[in-house]
Amino acid sequence: MDELPFAHPDAKPSEVRDVYWLYAKRKKGNYPAYTPRGGKWLIFVHVKEIDEVWRKIKKATEDGKLGNGAKVATAKPNPNARNPDIKVICVYTYDWTDEEDVRRIREELRKLGITQKIPYKTDEDTLKGKYRIKGHTRISKYYE
Repeated sequence: MDELPFAHPDAKPSEVRDVYWLYAKRKKGNYPAYTPRGGKWLIFVHVKEIDEVWRKIKKATEDGKLGNGAKVATAKPNPNARNPDIKVICVYTYDWTDEEDVRRIREELRKLGITQKIPYKTDEDTLKGKYRIKGHTRISKYYE
């Protein structure tokens, strides 16, 4: 998560059609460096709510309340998306084995209004192509 593209820094995900993702990066405070055991909370949001939810998560990320970074799917059609009306926001952590940090970030997401159960997936599983859409099940390390 060190070098992220920051095109469209203040854009609304529902209006961006030229890139698949918008990114947010921590601007305040320190956070451990990314490790090969990194992962992310996956927040699935209806397109009608994506701009507002992203605004909150982007601000919390930049303010140092979450991990080092987050990203949101844009309006650009993505072949990996199961439902065009649902977009995903990924909130990254540096190490899925640091349960205290993973759960701290989950609690911050609850404070932002993300109270439904959400999955946590390791980047290792992502790199291996383990997605529920491709037939894999039980891919979440956490689900709360």
